[in-house]
Amino acid sequence: MINRTERDSLGTLQVPAGAYYGINTTRALTNFPITGYKISDVADKLVVSLVMVKKAAAMANRETGKLKDSPVPVWESIIAACDELISGAYHEQFCTDPIQGGAGTSLNMNANEVIANIALEHINGCKKGDYHVIDPNNHVNMSQSTNDVLPTASHIAIRLMLDDLLETMKELYTSFDNKAKEFDKYVKIGRTHLQDAVPIRLGQEFDAYARVLKRDIDRIEKTGHYLYEVNMGATAVGTALNTNPEYVESVMKHLKAVTSEYAGRDFPLRRCESLVDGTQNTDCYTEVSATLKICMMNMSKIASDLRLMVSGPGCGLGEITLEERQAGSSIMPDKVNPVIPEVVNQVAFQVIGNDHTICLASEAGQFELNVMQPVLVFNLIESINMMDNVFKVFGKLCVDKIRITSANEERMSNNLNRSASLAAALIPAIGYAASGEIAKKARTERKSILEVCLEDTDLVAKLGEEKIKDLLDPDQMTRWGEKLKH
Repeated sequence: MINRTERDSLGTLQVPAGAYYGINTTRALTNFPITGYKISDVADKLVVSLVMVKKAAAMANRETGKLKDSPVPVWESIIAACDELISGAYHEQFCTDPIQGGAGTSLNMNANEVIANIALEHINGCKKGDYHVIDPNNHVNMSQSTNDVLPTASHIAIRLMLDDLLETMKELYTSFDNKAKEFDKYVKIGRTHLQDAVPIRLGQEFDAYARVLKRDIDRIEKTGHYLYEVNMGATAVGTALNTNPEYVESVMKHLKAVTSEYAGRDFPLRRCESLVDGTQNTDCYTEVSATLKICMMNMSKIASDLRLMVSGPGCGLGEITLEERQAGSSIMPDKVNPVIPEVVNQVAFQVIGNDHTICLASEAGQFELNVMQPVLVFNLIESINMMDNVFKVFGKLCVDKIRITSANEERMSNNLNRSASLAAALIPAIGYAASGEIAKKARTERKSILEVCLEDTDLVAKLGEEKIKDLLDPDQMTRWGEKLKH
């Protein structure tokens, strides 16, 4: 392998000649072989966000007269390099591990080196490593610190990822809402404690699923509000050392413009009221993570409900039919499992675990900086990625494909007719005790509630056959709440 020699304060090191990264990144690759991933594998939007921060800083430094294009086009070349990276080129050069010591310094240095070396190729006669022309620290990192660059880029990346997640969640909401309407005609036995309860319409159950997801959408949208507050200009501890007020104002102006252009909408970034607060505290991440955890707890409950509804198909509840996605056993022929709801459960467990890691990392910050931000951001990004992916398959490969077959209808009808819980509808007419006796007789004699009631001549004489049938109409039992005024 052909190498080039680079130098830093610790000495010299060999760097692959074709690499756009440099000595700091090379040291990080040796120091942090932790997850087996590189940052561009798991957080492409974080790469883009880092570069947008660098572009805005370069624009502000030029505007305030600190970054000049004489005798070579330094500013112009840095901006050109940033534009290439924002468009998707060279992302594989962002190769540090997502979990790293140093509060993300390695990742920031990785960005500085890649941008500098791409920029050098825009200048005639320059090659990678010619840092006397464009230096990763002196030019690309001018007026910045890892401690304002990484939090700002992380806020932007997570907010952009939440936009994508929310769109997917809205599609999943539509899937549940459509099924709620489609299934509203099917009456089934309700269940509490996994025991028979009074009737409910299948559409009512799916409407409840849609509604809880809508609340999750609302929660996530609201918690993302604080991600628009960034500490750009704070530098090391929030005191804005090595900057000036003109730069701090300018970099926010340019960063808002750059991110809005990339997002295709107004991206309302604003500077933290206190840059010290914005540098040391990470509560906006824990707030977002908490809403993701709540969402996945809700979705896991729904996935478990679907697994129970589809159980069988011969010896379980068998109330719904899911699309068959793959063979379910290497030993039992023709066995098919509810694999999509199962993977939703597993993603929920991962997101809940990630939230715990995020809480621990957030709490572990000391004084002016949270040095645990790499693991915090990695876990939050992983949660958002996994949720976006699993919701897409949950909607398209599961919820949209749920069917009610004649066998499902028959199973729901049989369960309704066998359930003694229907006796609850008699309570307003004959009281709790008498209703209980009818339910007990129906259960012990294995008859329906209606059969027992119609065999009771005294009850028929008292209420009349039509009244009894009306009281015990399962569909009507599900509609009492519709009489309520909202």
